[in-house]
Amino acid sequence: MQVLVLSDIHGNLPALQAVLLDAGAVDQVWCLGDVVGYGPYPNECIELLRKQPDLVCLLGNHDAAVIGMIPLQTFNQDARLSVQWTSATLRHSNRAWLESLPEVEVHEPFTLVHGSPRNPVWEYLLDPGAASINFEYFETDYCFVGHTHLPIQFTFTQPHRPARWSIPPVDQETKLKPRVIINPGSVGQPRDHDPRAAYALLDTAGLTVRYKRVKYDIESVQQRILAENLPERHALRLIEGW
Repeated sequence: MQVLVLSDIHGNLPALQAVLLDAGAVDQVWCLGDVVGYGPYPNECIELLRKQPDLVCLLGNHDAAVIGMIPLQTFNQDARLSVQWTSATLRHSNRAWLESLPEVEVHEPFTLVHGSPRNPVWEYLLDPGAASINFEYFETDYCFVGHTHLPIQFTFTQPHRPARWSIPPVDQETKLKPRVIINPGSVGQPRDHDPRAAYALLDTAGLTVRYKRVKYDIESVQQRILAENLPERHALRLIEGW
């Protein structure tokens, strides 16, 4: 089965459209959360995502904040303004869909979360030490995470020792060996200084993952952000990928 794995769309419709076009036909789509937040197209992103084949989608921290599950005080000022705008802009049916999203999904041999197995909505896996601890919180061979906006893999070494980390090359098949935590990067707001939308293609039969990047019309998103009076910082960061 061919699976499109994506995360952190963040209301960026042109980026999502570019990813779907670039990925081509797939059997299933796994979205690791944060469909909304930051970007100016929350309804459009939700509605396009919901049309995808055999969709599995998880709850991200921005999704949770938009529907009132996380206090606004936990976000910085710019992110808070975006959450408030998104909440006011969401159509009722799209809000209800966000409210229905789970925090964890298990599709053997894969566990899917937004943040981490230990804290599915909030924890950032940014270093080998945190990743090592999190291997204790899922039982499958593989775990997909998002949240950091950074494409990376953490491989288990031994108990109480830091995980081994790597940044797999783009557009090359990487063979998966137990046990690994895999982050496909961000569709709508990459933070690895590569502004192209990031995603991954998973072959569940061959147990391979291919990291992908695709260009999209960044300028149109920037213009829409400014037109909606959303924070300028959210427009500026797109062009540099930070």
